[in-house]
Amino acid sequence: MTLDVDLVLVPVDGSDASATAAEYAVAVAEKYDADVHALYVLDDQVARDIEAGTVEEAAVADDVRAFVDDIRELAPDTVDVKSTTANAFSTTRKRTTPGDVILDTAEAVDVDFLVVPHDTTETTAPSILEKAAEHVLLYASQPVLSV
Repeated sequence: MTLDVDLVLVPVDGSDASATAAEYAVAVAEKYDADVHALYVLDDQVARDIEAGTVEEAAVADDVRAFVDDIRELAPDTVDVKSTTANAFSTTRKRTTPGDVILDTAEAVDVDFLVVPHDTTETTAPSILEKAAEHVLLYASQPVLSV
């Protein structure tokens, strides 16, 4: 049985763990002649700060763009890197959690493979995405690489 991969999804949040996951996603995409979709997931505090006006939305957008540009620099010319941004939580939708956002995006953009950050060896507290990795590993209908 051969794995047919056209699009690899990697959720990122600007953390070192998500940068590592992006490196793996690019490597998988290169091996299978596929493309990468980077889903930048904003945690609830950033979303609330934007809504409250304590953080400029343009500044957050610049940070997101810079992080995704770093992923594009990793990728060879044969791997196209696209990106979207999503809030990890919602105060108006019941099922908007980081894991659900990742899985919903995977279905919406029709990915064939996921790479999720899940570094449990860090001494710092796990990021939102690292916590969501368990949910993704349990419920994804696509193959998942946890790094």
